[in-house]
Amino acid sequence: MYTTTNEDGVLNNYPKEPKAYYAEYPAIWEQRKYVVQGIFAASFVAALVLVAFIAS
Repeated sequence: MYTTTNEDGVLNNYPKEPKAYYAEYPAIWEQRKYVVQGIFAASFVAALVLVAFIAS
């Protein structure tokens, strides 16, 4: 563990940094799932906006 002390004598502990890694490209079934999720989210937002216009 790497520690330092500042001018007031306070001990500072720094956590160990995790190794960086590149994300893997999503599989075709994951891409389809994201499309379905996006369509559902867009229709939900559209329904909320429609209800807001009707209610006002």
